Amino acid sequence: MQNDDVDMVVADNTEADLDDMKKRLKEMEDEAAALREMQAKVEKEMGSMQDPATAGASQSNREEVDARSVFVGNVDYSCTPEEVQQHFQSCGTVNRVTIRTDKFGQPKGYAYVEFLEVEAVQEAILLNESELHGRQLKVTAKRTNIPGMKQHRPRRTNPYMGFQGRPPYAPPFAFPPYGYGKAPRFRMPMRYSPYY
Repeated sequence: MQNDDVDMVVADNTEADLDDMKKRLKEMEDEAAALREMQAKVEKEMGSMQDPATAGASQSNREEVDARSVFVGNVDYSCTPEEVQQHFQSCGTVNRVTIRTDKFGQPKGYAYVEFLEVEAVQEAILLNESELHGRQLKVTAKRTNIPGMKQHRPRRTNPYMGFQGRPPYAPPFAFPPYGYGKAPRFRMPMRYSPYY
């Protein structure tokens, strides 16, 4: 008799556990549906932000920020943003200092300083060739990148060879059959010479 009682208690516990798991599953499905709705709403808002009118507004905003910013080159790798801010504090109110880093987090050696006033840019340019951490800074006004307009550098030329890499008259598909700088060797056929 006691064995049957234990079986009934175990069955009741498994049914209660099963009902509890069904409730949790239902809650998780409802939460996933709510997250999908929120994600769709955010994507819709982001899509509307990509309007040409909105893109033009963000481009003009970027140009306005760039008009208040300077590029600082030859920044010492051990410089902190606070030290750069203190160096340019005399020009005007510094809004933000950005020291660019590579993918490993190491500084690249240049920074951008954004001011609150446009007039501060001219004052900051006067600090060109000033010293910070024993290095002469190169300070210029920040230029605005135009999306889709990649600036191409002119090809470097070698005064002895025209364009760098290959002669200008050779199309890229006209390679000599023996490789660059190699020519076929024409040798005299080997003949038997008994006295040699």
